[in-house]
Amino acid sequence: MCSRFCWRQFHSGCIRAQEAQQKLINNPQSLKLTNPIPNSYPSKKELSRKHKPSKNEFETTTGSDIVKLNMAITTHMRNGQCESALRVFNSMPSRSTVSYNAMISGYLLNGKFDLAREMFDKMPHRDFFSWNVMLSGYVRNKNLTAARALFEKMPKRDIVSWNAMLSGYAQNGFVDEAREIFEKMPFKNAISWNGLLAAYVHNGRIDDARRLFESKLDWDIVSWNCLMGGFLRRKRLADARRLFDKIPVKDEVSWNTMITGYAQNGELEEAQRLFEESPSRDVFTWTAMVSGFVQNGMLDKARSIFDRMPEKNSISWNAMIAGYVQCKMLDMANELFEAMPCRNISSWNTMITGYSQSGEVARARNLFDRMPLRDSISWSAMIAGYVQNGYSEEAVHLSVEMRRDGEKLNRSSFTCALTACANIAALELGKQLHGWLVKSGYQTGCFVGNALLAMYCKCGSIDEAHDAFQELSDKDLISWNTMIYGYARHGFGREALMVFESMKTMGVKPDDATMVGVLSACGHTGLVDKGTEYFYSMSQEYGITAKSVHYTCMVDLLGRAGRLDEAQNLMRNMPFEPDAATWGAVLGASRIHGNTELGEKAAEIIFKMEPDNSGMYILLSNLYAASGRWPDVSKMRLKMRDKGVKKVPGYSWLEVQTKIHTFTVGDCFHPEKDKIYAFLEEMYMKMKHEGYLSSIKMVLHDVEEEEKEQMLKYHSEKLAVAYGVLSVPTGRPIRVIKNLRVCEDCHNAIKYISKITGRLIILRDNNRFHHFKEGSCSCGDYW
Repeated sequence: MCSRFCWRQFHSGCIRAQEAQQKLINNPQSLKLTNPIPNSYPSKKELSRKHKPSKNEFETTTGSDIVKLNMAITTHMRNGQCESALRVFNSMPSRSTVSYNAMISGYLLNGKFDLAREMFDKMPHRDFFSWNVMLSGYVRNKNLTAARALFEKMPKRDIVSWNAMLSGYAQNGFVDEAREIFEKMPFKNAISWNGLLAAYVHNGRIDDARRLFESKLDWDIVSWNCLMGGFLRRKRLADARRLFDKIPVKDEVSWNTMITGYAQNGELEEAQRLFEESPSRDVFTWTAMVSGFVQNGMLDKARSIFDRMPEKNSISWNAMIAGYVQCKMLDMANELFEAMPCRNISSWNTMITGYSQSGEVARARNLFDRMPLRDSISWSAMIAGYVQNGYSEEAVHLSVEMRRDGEKLNRSSFTCALTACANIAALELGKQLHGWLVKSGYQTGCFVGNALLAMYCKCGSIDEAHDAFQELSDKDLISWNTMIYGYARHGFGREALMVFESMKTMGVKPDDATMVGVLSACGHTGLVDKGTEYFYSMSQEYGITAKSVHYTCMVDLLGRAGRLDEAQNLMRNMPFEPDAATWGAVLGASRIHGNTELGEKAAEIIFKMEPDNSGMYILLSNLYAASGRWPDVSKMRLKMRDKGVKKVPGYSWLEVQTKIHTFTVGDCFHPEKDKIYAFLEEMYMKMKHEGYLSSIKMVLHDVEEEEKEQMLKYHSEKLAVAYGVLSVPTGRPIRVIKNLRVCEDCHNAIKYISKITGRLIILRDNNRFHHFKEGSCSCGDYW
């Protein structure tokens, strides 16, 4: 906090002389009423000696007229009326240097730097103010090269010129250059010393700051506080305390800075001791103690201090509310929030975040709708709340509404919105967000770039994911892992392994998640030997100890390949007991290869670990049904009923023209259902002509084959694919998402539909992607 005071003093000092000159522009008599400012600009008398007007300069206009017109220019500029100011300037029969200075200052005030420079170049005569205000303009525009060039051209420089250049370098992190200017200064004032000290502190060069401080004795209190704050930010509490004890006369900032430093670093006893010793406590002193106790989870003590406060501001209230929110004490937080007399946006945002993180999305939205004013954080908090609680469609709609409301999406809202699009596979909306992202300039950063990459992967557009990956200017480990896992889920195992090898070539060290992606890639593609090699080299080559998830990947890899004995041997040699996921891989492999005995064993173990896992009951039922063991299928159905286990209903959806269309089995609610069913009937005739046979063994009911065929006919994924063929323009992929694993019959049927219609159909189920094209699937029926 105190370094900001130092910067403030430094910057205000740099412009103090300019303000004095501005008074002269507005009212030349005003300077007679104030004390002279040390090292400021030359007086009016001195200015007149330096710039003597030509003999005819005031022939048609008196000095008082010029003053009035100059004041008019300044008034227009302050009101943002640059064109009106220019008309006054152009109407002047003769102009003084002050007239030009008023125009330059006004243009800079209104952000019209080019016009200010143009006016500066036109000036027939320039004084100190002209040069210094232009120099400050370059500094504010962060054009330090041009600022330095102008600085070097100056015929003469005063202390304001030197401090302005020093300030420019210091503000932008060029500490060595600031030091160079400081060393060259023919004379220095307190502003110069404080400016360099603040530059050192602000840029983390605390030891340089300390040496500078020790080289001079007469520092003011702002400088003491600045250095003390620097020590505290570096967690050098002992150095900060020694400095604090040496301060000749401490002010409230000194006490508040030291108390806050102790509190933020968990030294609450020392913070409280200083708090009690403090000769005068303001609202910031009290708030520092409240925040300290809150940050350390000591809410009772925080509340005790809060209740004792003679005066509270919004920061005090927000600190206490945030403490309750962090500890999930939302009723207490809401009680304070409702009693708060000075709510600000931060108060509302804290409550929205608290409710969202606790799953109370409706209450969060209620607060969001009640807000008198929202900022980007408000929108981001609500969008994030929807995403975190599974309301992805609402999150996407809110991000669109945010943009329509005129609020720019920030990194956080972009990331959440892209994640929402990924969750519901809303590719078209995701592409819109990508376009906004490019215009905002965020697309190359890892934080948002990784969300964009994941969105394309999860929406089934692996080529565009690859392009987004290539465009990432600074790939981190998450970027590489996302691309590897994306290729793996799409069944492009070899491409995933190529990315993995490139990652190692670039010197990026794999982690646990990387190896899960690599092993999954091998599993989805049947690369058993390669996967085994990677698994056994993890520890030696990358220092990664295999965890349960890695063993599960290996069991799945071996099981899919029919090497069930090897999978069981691996499980026996695991350094820990196999979990439900590992046994689930065994059950899945048993279903694929018809090993009922092993499947039963795996299922019984899973039922003990996860008695409510309906998916495992269905897998075992499928295994029984495929073996014709209908009594056992019935037993499983009764067992599920007795235990209260409910089958998760399957549904599929797709996006058409940024609208999500959802289907359930035998759906009769879609407005175009008649058209969809007619298309499927026609398609079934064509499919059978091509050789399609229904996979009736998947039906878990002992009924006639014709009835089984009818039961398979209108599964949700078939309805979604049919609507996609009817609605998605020819030449564009049809992208369908299924919340469960796609059934064998639908997988087979969609291959035929892709062949007959000539369409690329991309289906994402809860396990992987399937790319259907010309009658075949990218999984090679290895799924």
